[in-house]
Amino acid sequence: MEINTKKLIDCRIMRDNDMLEKEEIFSKVLRAGRRTYFFDVRATKADDYYITITESKKFTEEDGSFHFKKHKIYLYKEDFAAFTEILEDMTSYVLNHKGEEVISERHQKDFKKEYTTERTEETAPKASNFTDVDFDDI
Repeated sequence: MEINTKKLIDCRIMRDNDMLEKEEIFSKVLRAGRRTYFFDVRATKADDYYITITESKKFTEEDGSFHFKKHKIYLYKEDFAAFTEILEDMTSYVLNHKGEEVISERHQKDFKKEYTTERTEETAPKASNFTDVDFDDI
């Protein structure tokens, strides 16, 4: 029996990567509807710590089966202060401008978006942008 060494090495690398990904030092989970956020402290090869933030979103197929899409952010110590400062600025901006009340179609069944902009000559479509089509020509 011949052993494919490349395949064996690839499997070992994948297994080693999986082991690295599974070794959380400290973890917290935030469940938010169809999304789940995982906050994990992990160790580098040099045994320094960093954070991963993973967003996992569940999608259900028509046949009832489902799958998850994941997005991951790696955050290293040298970026903690700037990341925290910007995150605080962004959350403060949103809360100061829109408050804490959630306003969306998903969260409120009776949500109706109000359109307050009126059409002016500048925003109205111009007749020259359209083509007259005679369906007898098709």
